[in-house]
Amino acid sequence: MSNQKRNLKVIISGGGTGGHIFPAISIANALKQKDCNTEILFVGAEGKMEMEKVPAAGYKIIGLPVRGFQRKLTFQNISFFYKLLVSIIKARKIIRSFKPHIVVGVGGFASGPILRAATCMNIPTLIQEQNSYAGVTNKILANKVNKVCVAYENMERFFPAEKIVFTGNPVRQDLIDTTGKKHEEALLYFGLQENKKTILVIGGSLGARTINNSIKAGLSEITKHKIQLIWQTGKNYYHDAKKVASKFNSEDIKIFDFISRMDLAYSVADIVISRAGAITISELCSVKKPSILVPSPNVAEDHQTKNAMALFKNDAAMMITDAEAPQKLIDEGIRLLNNEFLINVYRENSGKMAILNSSEKIAGEIISLTKLNAS
Repeated sequence: MSNQKRNLKVIISGGGTGGHIFPAISIANALKQKDCNTEILFVGAEGKMEMEKVPAAGYKIIGLPVRGFQRKLTFQNISFFYKLLVSIIKARKIIRSFKPHIVVGVGGFASGPILRAATCMNIPTLIQEQNSYAGVTNKILANKVNKVCVAYENMERFFPAEKIVFTGNPVRQDLIDTTGKKHEEALLYFGLQENKKTILVIGGSLGARTINNSIKAGLSEITKHKIQLIWQTGKNYYHDAKKVASKFNSEDIKIFDFISRMDLAYSVADIVISRAGAITISELCSVKKPSILVPSPNVAEDHQTKNAMALFKNDAAMMITDAEAPQKLIDEGIRLLNNEFLINVYRENSGKMAILNSSEKIAGEIISLTKLNAS
């Protein structure tokens, strides 16, 4: 009888970027909606942005000292193996203390140690793979975990077919309603005018050098055409962007290191210029926003290009390579902004690619696994 009344206890691990953190929080929120008594503990990497964003969302988080492995020879790799070992030991202690019924990994440095520890301790595990090309850690862990939730077709290349569940990527629920009153609220929030067109630039939560440099070089064209710009630069590029923009003394340029109200940003944007992270693409499809995607060349297996191609091949977005961006990005952005026909094509086709209720589907798989384990 006591087993029936037990509170579900879940560890969710991952982070490093908003593309890992916000889906993790969406899954946690979905679990709480199904049962408010569910106990959730996050495990992240020390010093990474999850250590700030997760508590802000109302959840407890513990950090591991784990770091990424550099692909080129570097002094940092000497400490990598030591920190990995310490992280695995700490992960086992966390599991023994919290006693989770299941451990969920969403990608990022911390996922590896906690999932490895959980599989060794015979605790049910689930991976949420966001990209069309699976990450190294997830591929290594695939044979050990119980379920793999994916957002793209043909993932049998990387994972055992019997473990795959097609769920799509979790999208923050507050993003979905981007019309009506929210649009009016967005105009006030960003200090924008209704009668001017708006470009939203998001290079990912950490920023993107090529996109930022392309925008800086094109500010004169943007101001000349009286276009409003909402520009998320990332922390490392923020002060430089502000300095360059100050020379134009324009009320139409709004610069942020990080945009906390992405629902409002999407609501007011006519087009979006963005990297091609899996979660960003899922968000763009969910809110039906015409976009120009500039895949990062600095990611494993060039998976952002593969993500962007999924939209490009379906006439759901424009794609410009990182190398082409400095010469083409601003001109193509202005051209798209003034092409109502193409905007409508991208809007309609991206909307068709949206997969809704992904967080709820993943939460259902988590609960299902814990029930199987209890039986």
